[in-house]
Amino acid sequence: MAHIAWLGKKSPFCGNVTYGLTTTHALRSRGHGISFIHFDTPAAGLGRLTGLDRGAEAEPGTEDDLNGAGNNPEVALPYLVKGQVYTIPSLGAQRELRGSLERLRPDLVHASLTLSPLDFLLPDLCQQLGLPLVATFHPPFDASLRNLTAGTQQLTYQLYAPSLARYDRVIVFSELQADVLQRLGVPGERLGVIPNGVDTTLWRPGHPSSDSPELAELRRRFAGQRVFLYMGRVATEKNVEALLKAWRLVRPAGCLLVIVGDGPARAALQQNTADDAGVIWWGYEPSLERRVAFQQLAEVFLLPSLVEGLSLALLEAMAAGSACVATDAGADGEALDGGAGIVISTQGVTTQLRTLLPVLRDQPVLTAELGRRARARALERYTLTGNIDALERLYRELLSGRPNLVAA
Repeated sequence: MAHIAWLGKKSPFCGNVTYGLTTTHALRSRGHGISFIHFDTPAAGLGRLTGLDRGAEAEPGTEDDLNGAGNNPEVALPYLVKGQVYTIPSLGAQRELRGSLERLRPDLVHASLTLSPLDFLLPDLCQQLGLPLVATFHPPFDASLRNLTAGTQQLTYQLYAPSLARYDRVIVFSELQADVLQRLGVPGERLGVIPNGVDTTLWRPGHPSSDSPELAELRRRFAGQRVFLYMGRVATEKNVEALLKAWRLVRPAGCLLVIVGDGPARAALQQNTADDAGVIWWGYEPSLERRVAFQQLAEVFLLPSLVEGLSLALLEAMAAGSACVATDAGADGEALDGGAGIVISTQGVTTQLRTLLPVLRDQPVLTAELGRRARARALERYTLTGNIDALERLYRELLSGRPNLVAA
């Protein structure tokens, strides 16, 4: 089994955080050692090792998991600014990262890239230490460059490409994303397409006969209403404003739009919809169990993003059996193509949703069938087990000279 130094995020909550916690938990469960390196304010000196010999391992995303429970050390690196999109490390962070890797002596380093200046320094550092280096590249994109936000994201890809070309492997979520990086000069042999995966035993359709307490509570709270759900960051690139405009124009009777999440655009959008009785602003939901319950309760999941990578919230909705509507940004359209959901263009989202919402309201048989197909697609392509199997194969390839490190 391999000892992996995982460089990623544990806060603030976002898709990158979910990806890192879920993936490292799954790798630990298969016997791999994980040293989690992330930006935090160390309580006792820079680069402090924590989480040593604290007993049983925590569930992913729980308080104990965030604090590094289990026998796997974590390293806290100092920072100046830390947000959902980017991180600015303190001046001593690079030195402490190097010292931590020298102390930990992992078999490889896996960086779930956090949009930080350290991302560009890792290839030189790992080459000097003789450590194989893997990256997961998360930034969303729209390869068609149909809007300003997409163009800004393309600049991120152009900025990163020269450094990514020096990583031993770069994991992306779709062939479309790989094509973008290849056009920017990242060698194809260094790219690995491994779609996000979700635990389809956790994210599964709900049944009234076996409701969790959280789902039973939500059923009581929203009794008699059909729930249409948005779950994710409330930010410009997520285009929630277009969804709200369409909802206000249609006002589908008997339906509620529930928005679960927080972000920089929330205050302004919530103020503009203060008088809309059909819109519920739930805010950030820290409970994994309640997030699962929301996806199980939702009849329709809506994702109007202008840019995406491959949305974990979308995959969770698919696995939970919601009828899914998403734009063709990033790899989301690929996840729903062929009848697993409804794919709309990033252009004219409000107009398209204005047409679709009445159909989804009036055709519950359609939404049920779309939910069934979404679940089947998640089981076919987007399971966490399949994701970790592919990740282990990639590790095995890199560590082929040391065959005992990764299970066959």
